[in-house]
Amino acid sequence: MKLLIINGPNLNLLGRREPGIYGSRSMEECLRDLRDRYPDIAIEYFQSNHEGAIIDEIHRRGTPGGSCDGIVLNAGAYTHTSLAIADAIAAVDVPVVEVHISNVAARETIRHTSLLTAVCAGVIAGFGLDSYRLAIEALRNRLES
Repeated sequence: MKLLIINGPNLNLLGRREPGIYGSRSMEECLRDLRDRYPDIAIEYFQSNHEGAIIDEIHRRGTPGGSCDGIVLNAGAYTHTSLAIADAIAAVDVPVVEVHISNVAARETIRHTSLLTAVCAGVIAGFGLDSYRLAIEALRNRLES
């Protein structure tokens, strides 16, 4: 099984950016832990601060021959603004799980609305970097059943 984690804008700063909200661990540490925990799953990673690059990666990897079975997507602020990313998710053949490190429903009002949720297989939010592990579990269960 191959899963792709896609992170959107500003998530390249995990571990340094607003540690009170996002924690003090880096994404590199999180990826190392996930790969150690799931040696039977090839976990690949892509991060971009650019909406078009995220869309291109969803298209490239989520269609037949795209070499991944599912996508874990933390689109960052694009979650609340990008109909284009929602359309990209709807257009691909693999399940996508929307992930948020923080509990977006407990944050600013603008973060309460997701344009992505309706086209995702599910949403996991508020469990810190452990949200990625929970998304991998959900995708593994879905793909193995």
